[in-house]
Amino acid sequence: MQTRNKFLDDMSQLMTNAMGVAQGAKDEAENAMKSMMDRWLADRDFVTREEFDAVRAMAQKAREENEALKARLDALEAAQK
Repeated sequence: MQTRNKFLDDMSQLMTNAMGVAQGAKDEAENAMKSMMDRWLADRDFVTREEFDAVRAMAQKAREENEALKARLDALEAAQK
């Protein structure tokens, strides 16, 4: 036969409530940290991957145009000599 002990029931309830509070505190801390990191990253003026790729493509195109112009200039200078 099992008897109910009021003290053990109260301790069990207290521990269950404490675990709920701890889980809530963990969730709140995670949300606060994520929010703080989002604000920090936004203040750093980082570029997106799409912006980076667009600028890199523009730089590659400019480099190719410069090489073509240099080759043309070299040809013109060689023709004048």
